[in-house]
Amino acid sequence: MKISTLFSLLCFAFWGTADLFYKKSNNDKDKYSDLKTAIVVGIVMGIYATGFIIYNGITFNNFGSNLLDSVKYLPVSMCYILSMYIGYKGLKYIELSISSPVQNTSGVITSLLLLLFFKETLPWVAYLAFFLIFIGVFFVSLIEKKENKVVKVSKTKSILAILFPVGYCVIDGLGTFLDALYLDKFGIVSENIALVSYEYTFLVVAIIGIIYLSKKKEKITFKKNISMWTAAGLETLGQFFYVFAMGADSTINASIVGSYCILSMILSSIFLKEKLSKTKYLFLFIAVIGIVILAFMDI
Repeated sequence: MKISTLFSLLCFAFWGTADLFYKKSNNDKDKYSDLKTAIVVGIVMGIYATGFIIYNGITFNNFGSNLLDSVKYLPVSMCYILSMYIGYKGLKYIELSISSPVQNTSGVITSLLLLLFFKETLPWVAYLAFFLIFIGVFFVSLIEKKENKVVKVSKTKSILAILFPVGYCVIDGLGTFLDALYLDKFGIVSENIALVSYEYTFLVVAIIGIIYLSKKKEKITFKKNISMWTAAGLETLGQFFYVFAMGADSTINASIVGSYCILSMILSSIFLKEKLSKTKYLFLFIAVIGIVILAFMDI
């Protein structure tokens, strides 16, 4: 197994577990719970980015060029931040076992776009793996929709419950595709710059969020929400491995990373008691086969 593949699997593990804690920390009675989650993630990422700079001895000798690279990377950062905020907001209206599969079909879509635009050729077994992952994830979400397990709310909110995951899928898929261009295909920025730029951009968003809530005279209490801080920490650790996985082999690793919903579904069924039928487990198993194929392919 290549080191970049190992990184993608570690990201898969961290983000899949983070999904569980995002759901646990969500409070659908709190109007601003989604923004508060984004604020916590931004704070944790800002702290981590600062520690990363200090640990790696990164200096400001090339401050001008680094700042320019950060500006270049801004479209990617904003795609991810926007998609994540949409994801947090969507948790208010829909169970994790529905929203996560719909959202995370973006990984396979990104891989296929890269193959299409860059005329890459992979062994037939890789295409089989992409197909298995997509079929597995897609049909689990389709089954959930048919079972109509959307939270019982108004018709408008029911529509939002579907639109939020779809919006996440499209915007996150665009961000992942841009990341592949920036880090792997064209090398526009380095992995270190991408990591720090994204995390500091998220910190800026968090600061803006704090100012907004202060103007709304909304009480901000983060200390007691251990699940929210845990999710933010896992999200940040996953981001570290994600950047280096995408920088090495974006076409393969985008599908592996983008399928972390598989882990979150298993964890949600165990810890949140979100029931999964035998049919769902079958498609879950199909997707896992696809991930295993990609993970152990020597490409």
